[in-house]
Amino acid sequence: MRNNKLNYVIVGSFVLAMVFGLIFSIAMLTGRTGATDNYFAVYRNVTGVKFGTQVLYEGFPIGQVEEVTPVAEGSKMSFRVDFSVVEGWRIPEDSVAKIAAPGLLSAITLSLNAGSSEKVLEPSSQVVGEEAANVFAVVSSVADQISMLAEKDIRPLLNNLNPLLESITKTSDNFGEILAGDGSILVSDLVDLTGDLGTRIPRIADDIKQITARINQSSKELSTLLTEKNRKQIESLIENMDTAAANFTDLSGNLDSLIKDLNSVVTDNKSNIDASVIDVRYVTGALARHIDALNQNMEATSRNMYEFSRQIRLNPGLLLGGTPPRDEAKPN
Repeated sequence: MRNNKLNYVIVGSFVLAMVFGLIFSIAMLTGRTGATDNYFAVYRNVTGVKFGTQVLYEGFPIGQVEEVTPVAEGSKMSFRVDFSVVEGWRIPEDSVAKIAAPGLLSAITLSLNAGSSEKVLEPSSQVVGEEAANVFAVVSSVADQISMLAEKDIRPLLNNLNPLLESITKTSDNFGEILAGDGSILVSDLVDLTGDLGTRIPRIADDIKQITARINQSSKELSTLLTEKNRKQIESLIENMDTAAANFTDLSGNLDSLIKDLNSVVTDNKSNIDASVIDVRYVTGALARHIDALNQNMEATSRNMYEFSRQIRLNPGLLLGGTPPRDEAKPN
């Protein structure tokens, strides 16, 4: 009878362990493994930010993005990003939440740069947001500014210079008289300048020759490096990078769909999970109430097994036959 109870206890413990393992696995897959604190930040541009985007604190993962909500501000639009972090995590008051990508092919993350303030933000507070720097957008903006400069500044300047040049042409006679007065000084200066250039030209020619030789050497080394074999390897590497980028995009889409499916599964079975947790709590309480009796029974069983093994070691013949235990005399 005791052996049957022990078997029931072992089987029940195994089933409980499997249920706990299933609940823990589901919690790990959904990214909700413990209590969290919620914060939010506001951005003008949230390219790449979505549900599940990882939140990093100085490079250490502490949470994820929960929701991105558009907020209308007059004729403009901003976006509120709500994210959760590990409960009790200390975020300085002057910290900045920046949208960034650690690498060229890395996923977008919400990186918290720790501030130097001793005050800590309370949960549900706003963190100062900073959008990610877009190199292509900056280049495009610079090109637009150069085009605007050429259209609004340089062209009017040329239009203003044309009348000035015409006036200079009309007064060329007066300009010739000025040159006639100072022409001798100008000619002497030109002679000195020409002599100085004559002494410096050989040195400049030698420098140019050395520079040309170095350029030719670099060109030969580059040609040697870019042989047919290396060129094929570089092309193959580029093709592999393109394939890897495409595979990464597909993988990201598959992960998004998987997270959505898991989220729907957990949402649809929330009542069942709650009922399972209640049952597990009840079974755990029952085990806690009877654990002392179980320990006593297990201790008595271990003593009996020890006595049984001792008797067998002293007299192995007891396995084949033995004498029944003597009845103790009953007191009158």
